[in-house]
Amino acid sequence: MRADSIIFDLDGTLWDSCEEVANSWSKTLKERFPDIDRTITYQDIKGIMGMVVEEIAVALFPNIEKSRALEITNTMCEEECSYLASSGGKLYEGLEDVLKILSKQYPLFIVSNCQCGYIESFLQYHKLGTYFQGFLCSGQTGKKKGENIKLLMKTYGLKQPIYIGDTHMDYEATKQANIPFVYAAYGFGTVSDDLPALSDIRKLPAYMECNK
Repeated sequence: MRADSIIFDLDGTLWDSCEEVANSWSKTLKERFPDIDRTITYQDIKGIMGMVVEEIAVALFPNIEKSRALEITNTMCEEECSYLASSGGKLYEGLEDVLKILSKQYPLFIVSNCQCGYIESFLQYHKLGTYFQGFLCSGQTGKKKGENIKLLMKTYGLKQPIYIGDTHMDYEATKQANIPFVYAAYGFGTVSDDLPALSDIRKLPAYMECNK
């Protein structure tokens, strides 16, 4: 496998923002929707990472009318980006060193099922924008991850990218896009198939070197 570029998932692959997102969403619920008796926890956020907004609304508020659940979820997501831009999340150890090494050899990108502003918050707070040549999310296109991977490939002329992600949904997206998948086993999800796996993001440069 000779990759010409690397596309990353964000949550569970580059950082863990679950605690910060839970705090932000709980704050929004309390201040903007006081009639909703709900506290959002770390485990709640971990369980919905990788979902698009419509799926999150149903998962978190199954007993609320769908249109209201979506209104609440969209509001939480909008306010979350400002919160993360000023507080950040938890980067996986050694991430910037890994990006510094890889960006000298490969164009780096992010494709995530998040809302507009979320990737920007990650890049802004942690000052990592210099390492990435582009990104795409479902909030920008209204499409899910597989379609967005294909769109990013077309936009940047990528012929042989690989995708690094931590969930079965990520893996399914790469099958749809017909590109190789490397499983971030240190992240949030699980993948049933026997796939190349990383137990630590710091092992990625060596993996890429061995698979040139």
